[in-house]
Amino acid sequence: MTTGLIGLAIALALMLLGMPIGYVLALVGAAGIALAGSVPALLTISGQAAFDTVTNSNLVVLPLFLLMGNVLAYSGMAQDLYAGFNALLGRRRGGLAIATILSCGAFSSVCGSSLATTATMSRVSIPSMIRFGYEPAFSAGVVAAGGTLGILIPPSVVFIIYGILTETNIGHLFVAGILPGLLGIALYIVAIQAVLWIRPQAAGRGEGGAPATGDARGALRGFVPVLLLLVFIIAGIYVGAFTATEAAGMGAGFAILYALGTRTLSVAKLVDALYESARATGMMLFLLLGAIYFSHFLELARFTQDLAAFVTSLKLSTGVLIAIILLIYIVLGCFLESLSMILLTVPILYPIMKQHGVDLVWFGVLVVVVTEIALITPPIGLNIFVLHSVQPQIPIATIFRGVVPFILVDFVRLAIIVAFPALSLWLVRGMG
Repeated sequence: MTTGLIGLAIALALMLLGMPIGYVLALVGAAGIALAGSVPALLTISGQAAFDTVTNSNLVVLPLFLLMGNVLAYSGMAQDLYAGFNALLGRRRGGLAIATILSCGAFSSVCGSSLATTATMSRVSIPSMIRFGYEPAFSAGVVAAGGTLGILIPPSVVFIIYGILTETNIGHLFVAGILPGLLGIALYIVAIQAVLWIRPQAAGRGEGGAPATGDARGALRGFVPVLLLLVFIIAGIYVGAFTATEAAGMGAGFAILYALGTRTLSVAKLVDALYESARATGMMLFLLLGAIYFSHFLELARFTQDLAAFVTSLKLSTGVLIAIILLIYIVLGCFLESLSMILLTVPILYPIMKQHGVDLVWFGVLVVVVTEIALITPPIGLNIFVLHSVQPQIPIATIFRGVVPFILVDFVRLAIIVAFPALSLWLVRGMG
């Protein structure tokens, strides 16, 4: 137990000092295996872990969904989504903000990354909102909060990593994220309306953001195929017509054919999308390998087993245990970014949850939702810094002020998901 705690403390210290999470987990894990076991054990585990990681068939879903998202992003799909929702909602008060939230939700469904969603939508929507008189804090808050939907609404990169670490069905995780994701969108729209009720001037003129009728029809034609693709993927996984991996392959293939067929994607941009997908996949594989090293170290040190025995001896109810874990995530979220928290904590916590009879699919949704909150909470709030890097004229303090209403409704959503597990599991239980 002491050895595991020392290793965990060293890992946290290195991450707080700025060392990349993949290097931290690999370094501490390898050193821990050598000390808790032996150098020959380290060499054996290293080779086997690397081989198992790169040959894991479940990982095929990762590069394919990344490719689908990159192809649609490079083809200007984000602009099409925003234009389409803007055509429907732009003339109502707060319509541009609501269109931004809906665009973030739709874009995140094909992107799977909160950071990419935030970066892309901040370029697309913030200039438009500010042009029509929206306050910078409100505009930035809408985009930063909407970007967090990228790790919950399927397909989600974080769900894929969680599924691999816990050996949980990735298709079930995708489906479990649908209703909580839709609830998040609904609550963000409620937050927008609440802000405008308290401070009507936050939306400036509030009207005139929608395109003319002819342009509106063109905008709607541009985003309908993307929405149909999303429905096709999720519905196919839900009814059991194909697996998550097969859905990723079909989604990537359709995205390439559609983008090339509509001439929205040049060959040069396709090469860029392929390169970006390969780069991101390599990074994810290295992160997973580091997490596996770290997990082996904790097993050799018997940290996970001893921690589970200690928690059991406390005789805590499952509800209290869940509340403590969520509190730990919220505190960690003030200092670590989302992927670091997932890779560092899930190998430790999921065996305890499994021992207490907690559904790992539901626990995965909880982890992702509380990680979303971490993306926009100070002092780290990675989405905030990504948005600031794209829109440097908006101060970081201004962005943090703008996301406060959305953080509040995020806690409401977290409480609902904790109180009503069926919200996450209802669709999963009906899967074909």
